[in-house]
Amino acid sequence: MGTKEAARTPSDSGVLDGRSVGPMVPRLLLGARLRRLREDQRISREAAGHVIRASRSKISRLEGGRHGFKLRDVADLLTLYGVTDEAERATLLTLAEQANAPAWWQYYNDVVPAWMQAYLAAEQAASLIRCFEVQRVPGLLQTPDYARASVRLAHPGASAEEIDRRVALRTTRQRILHRQRPVQLWAVIDEAALRRPVGGISTMRAQLRHLIEICQLPQVTVQIMPFLVGGHAAEAGPVTVLRLPGGQLPDVVYLEQLATALYPDKPAEIECYWDVMNRLVVEAESPDETPTILHRVLQET
Repeated sequence: MGTKEAARTPSDSGVLDGRSVGPMVPRLLLGARLRRLREDQRISREAAGHVIRASRSKISRLEGGRHGFKLRDVADLLTLYGVTDEAERATLLTLAEQANAPAWWQYYNDVVPAWMQAYLAAEQAASLIRCFEVQRVPGLLQTPDYARASVRLAHPGASAEEIDRRVALRTTRQRILHRQRPVQLWAVIDEAALRRPVGGISTMRAQLRHLIEICQLPQVTVQIMPFLVGGHAAEAGPVTVLRLPGGQLPDVVYLEQLATALYPDKPAEIECYWDVMNRLVVEAESPDETPTILHRVLQET
């Protein structure tokens, strides 16, 4: 199967191979390296952008791993930054090629907005995902019926075919929990998400039973933020923080909104959101209590 076809067709197995994580890691590695080279030469983003006929903001997106790379642009930047060693140039140009490689979710490009692509890449490459959700069960933990009801609420004008594709994308993303080296998912869910019967009572009861089962997996930790806690550290809304493998890449903070998403990437901002997540797990009920809480909510639903 060719590269293009592989990108069009998600694997039907429950395991995603190394190619399935997509271009995120090489993109971030190359972006971080280009940033260090530019800063070592004391070259501004404006000056770097001028050389590749681009804006300062594009250089910022390239260095943050939020944009694909043209080989010509990378070669021009390496020349500007004084990189003459042929081996280093070849290595970085190879990274640029990998950073542009198609990923499996490109098969769903018609239902994936541009602002979400960086998140999907990070999600599939992550070694650790920590999230807090208020109104909904996290997407990685949703049943197909719950996902369908959630998609219909978010896209009331969507056709049946579009809804099917959005649900298929969401359920395919969940395979990272079951691959050979599964991602570690640590989710804090507000009690409101458990009490809100998205899709109706039967769909919600099935969703609660699914949560009871999946939180028994060693790679999944679920905590509940009960109403009785009152105020908590993440009152501003849902937060997702992703840690990428290797220890050399910055963590990714993802704040999804109705029609866009924010990716705070300054070190102080990332540290702030880690602090929020750490406070949440202290304020929420212990993971050991989660099955008991879910069983109680299920009986009351």
